[in-house]
Formats: sequence, C-alpha cells, structure tokens
Amino acid sequence: MSLMLFGLLAVMLVFMFMNTRKRQRQMKAQQEEKAAKTVPGAKVLLQGGLYGTVVSYDPVDLNKPAQVELAPGVVIEVHSQSILRVVDPSEFEDADDDAADVDADTTPAQGADDGIESITVETPEETKARLERNNDN
Repeated sequence: MSLMLFGLLAVMLVFMFMNTRKRQRQMKAQQEEKAAKTVPGAKVLLQGGLYGTVVSYDPVDLNKPAQVELAPGVVIEVHSQSILRVVDPSEFEDADDDAADVDADTTPAQGADDGIESITVETPEETKARLERNNDN
C-alpha cells in the first residue's frame, strides 16, 4: 500500500515538474517576442494604461529603464518591464477612421478659443525620424 502511495507521489511530482518547465518556456518565448517587437518607433501600452512610442529600449538589460514618448516632446523613463505589450497599428486605424468621419476639416470647434486648429497624429516612422533629428541636435 505504501509503495503505491510513493508511486503516486512520484508521478505527481514528475507531472508538476514538467508542467512548470513548460510554463517557463512559454513565458520566456513571450518575453523574447515582446523584446523583438519593442523597437524605437513602436507604439506600446504601459501597465498604467498609458499609450506611448518607444524612444529607447534595451532588450538585453531589463534593469535599464526604457524611454517612452507619451506626447510630442514628452519623454518619460519607465522600468522596461512595465511595457505591457506592443500595440498593433490596426487597433488605431478603426479609431482614426471614426475620428476622420466625425471631424474631417481642420477648423477649431465652435466656441473654442484656445487657438488649436487641429491635432495631427504621427506615424511610427515620422516619430522615429523626428526623434533621430532631435538626438542629432
């Protein structure tokens, strides 16, 4: 009887070990995929719910802070592991299409006295080029 219990315990331990190793491999593959996608100019979602554009990121040294641009000229340093995921550009295409349908012209809204005529959204390539120009200066 006790031999059968030890056998059952051994089978459970082997199963737990194999399951843990499988999960570790999956997590490592996900981290490597995220690190490969996280390049300067990529739009990312931070764990705090903020969207931004990557300025610099070191996939080898995760203790080194990443720089993320939240708005033109507003660059923050965040822990590199606070980047939740790289955002697929198709997520924003639907929102941009809806916004373009609502307000197609560049005139200010009625009653707006702040002088802002329009807000332009940069593509990742334009953002990367602008950041490189700023770094050269």
